[in-house]
This record gives sequence, structure tokens and C-alpha cells, in this order.
Amino acid sequence: MNKFKVSKTINLNEIATKDVDEKAEKKLKKIRKKLSKLQDTMYAEGKYAVLICLQGMDTSGKDSLIREVFKDVNARGVEVHSFKVPTELELKHNYLWRHYIALPAKGKIGVFNRTHYENVLVTRVHPEYIFAENIPSVKKIDDLNNDFYNNRMQEINNFEKQIADNGTIILKFFLNLSKEEQKNRLLRRLRLKEKNWKFSPADLKERKLWDKYQYCYQELLNKTSKENAPWFVVPADDKPTARLIVAQTILETLKKYNFQEPELPQKYKVEVENYKKQLESE
Repeated sequence: MNKFKVSKTINLNEIATKDVDEKAEKKLKKIRKKLSKLQDTMYAEGKYAVLICLQGMDTSGKDSLIREVFKDVNARGVEVHSFKVPTELELKHNYLWRHYIALPAKGKIGVFNRTHYENVLVTRVHPEYIFAENIPSVKKIDDLNNDFYNNRMQEINNFEKQIADNGTIILKFFLNLSKEEQKNRLLRRLRLKEKNWKFSPADLKERKLWDKYQYCYQELLNKTSKENAPWFVVPADDKPTARLIVAQTILETLKKYNFQEPELPQKYKVEVENYKKQLESE
């Protein structure tokens, strides 16, 4: 999946938003079963956690991707967190606090549906949101300049390095949706009565800021894709293929770690036959 990995400076305008694999759904079913077995072994070994970060414009397919990619993994092995507007309690802490306490424990897969990158994305498009954090050094809108956001991105790099050094495998996916496909998906939400609940007028307001969001995404992709926490730009116009790409990337990455189930302690191993006899004689 290296062709989707951000390993050099990219220009989002030059990257395709559509890739179609006609056998995507069939391939995904096989991968899901392998992911399930890997997670079981990873849990038994207890050395690593996995953090999957998903970002993308509205309607890019994050929710359905989570459902389809992880549906065969033990329900207790996957924890999904969707980060929305910070609560009053969260605003009383450092902006990374709510993400830190949501990190997966060793043996588990954590999925961040919208992530700590909202702090250099939405807040960059709408800098006035930062004032709610009550940061001593931020007194006016001019304080929220490029240096401010570059510093935040470096803080995020440091955060990810820290957790990676302590056993968290980090994979970050940007679902790269075209503006035209977003339009089609928003219209579908309006045309289908059973999909109406998904629509919000706010989606149209944010759509008008499309170019600004694309600039901010390009900036964070180029400045925060590291070997210990790489970004992958996934063509998202075709949902089944996008799900397959994400699942394949996760599987190929986890296989490299060669997770091993722990062996039974020697003092118990030598008694296995006795334990079997005890049970069989009941």
C-alpha cells in the first residue's frame, strides 16, 4: 500500500480521488477474518496497541468504513471514539488530553473517527474556536498565525512519537473525496427520506470552505506523516475500494509485527496431562 503512503511532499490537487476494484467487497471479507485472528493474537501477546486515525470531509465515508472493516473483529477488541466539539471539562485541559485518555490499551485496536488533527484543521479554518481553550498566549486572532499551528503540529508529532515508542502502532488515513462526489452524497441524503437525518445545513456552510480545508489537510499531511505514524491518502469516491485499501494497509502493517501467543508457563505445561485426566474423570 506504499503508493498511498505520504512519504514525500504531496499536492492534493494531483492525487486521484477515485480507484475502483470490482472485487473489493469479496476481498474485504477475507481480510476481515485475518484481522480478527491477528487482533486475538495481539491481545494474547499484550505488547502492542493499534491506533487507527480517520480524517476526511463530510460524507467521505468514515462511519461506514469503520463498520465494514472491523465487523468481524471481537467487539471487545475494538474501541471507537468520535471527537466532536470539546466539552466544558475537556476545555479545562490541554487540547490533547481528551485524545490521550481515549488511547487503546495494549492488545486492542482504537479507532479515532475524527482525531487530534481537528486541532490543526477545523480550528485553523475557524480560528475563533481556539478562544474557547482560554490559552494565556492567545489574546487576539492575529496570535493564531502559521507559527501557532506549526507548533501544534510539532506537538502532535511528539505526542505520536511518545505513544509509538511505548507500543502503539499508528496508522492515519485521509479519505480523499472529490467535491463533486460530496455534492452527490449530500443530494442523496436529501432525496432519500431514510437518509434525511444525516443532513445538516452546516454541511453546506462547510462545503463553501472546501478550498481552505484542502489547504489545511495538505499542510498537516506533509508536516505530520512520519515513519512511526504515517498518513495514507485513500481515494474515497468509491466506498468499497476505500474500505479495502484501509483494511489491506492495516493487515499488511500488522503482519510485519509477527505477534505471538504466549506459551503456557513451564510449571503448568508439565502438568497438562494431569489436568486433562482430572477433567476427563469428572
